[in-house]
Amino acid sequence: MSFLDKAKAAAEQARIRAQEGLEEVQTRRDLAQAYWNLGHKTYELANAGAISHPELDPLIAQIGELESREGGGGGPQAAAT
Repeated sequence: MSFLDKAKAAAEQARIRAQEGLEEVQTRRDLAQAYWNLGHKTYELANAGAISHPELDPLIAQIGELESREGGGGGPQAAAT
């Protein structure tokens, strides 16, 4: 195998590793967004009284307190933009 063939093979392997890395980063971003969406929807439902759980209560209260400090300007949706 010539030097040029080895260089091409190394470049191809590097490209494949970079692509896999990009896919992994995108998957992590998608997962983070899914968790945020779940949390946002959970907050909406809990705040509306549609769901209830003792473990949610302090988290809902914390968000309410933070929103009141902020001036109540838009809630979680405003924070996402």
